[in-house]
Amino acid sequence: MSAYERLRAAGITLPVPTPPGAVYVPTVQTGNLLFLSGHIAKRDGEPWVGQFGAQITTEQGREAARAVAVDLLGTLHAALGDLERVQRIVKLLVLVNSTPAFTDQHLVANGASELLVSILGERGPHARSAFGVAQIPRGACVEIELVAEVR
Repeated sequence: MSAYERLRAAGITLPVPTPPGAVYVPTVQTGNLLFLSGHIAKRDGEPWVGQFGAQITTEQGREAARAVAVDLLGTLHAALGDLERVQRIVKLLVLVNSTPAFTDQHLVANGASELLVSILGERGPHARSAFGVAQIPRGACVEIELVAEVR
């Protein structure tokens, strides 16, 4: 089953990437590696604002990270023209807006990792880092950047 068939089966429509909000580009390719700039969690088109350990639960964080993964797939599609050109997801860096006492950043990150594996199959498993941070631009609860190997 192709990535697009899996997306349809999951009821997911890839979004059109939004233009950068500062001085950077959404993607940079060097050789066969494609680097995607950080994408923040959004809900209803606006930043999903909040801090884990205060206003947002771990389960909500999984949903937020999953939503970011959908946006990342939209950016991959826009950059490559075809998700089948993704040879594998190499690495995710997940930043989680957290109070000092919150320690489940890895569980929040699972929302993105699980979605990528479910859509890309054997091309989806990746290395990953998840960090708790004091703040993310626009107050977002999660930001994720991605590195993919492409054909």
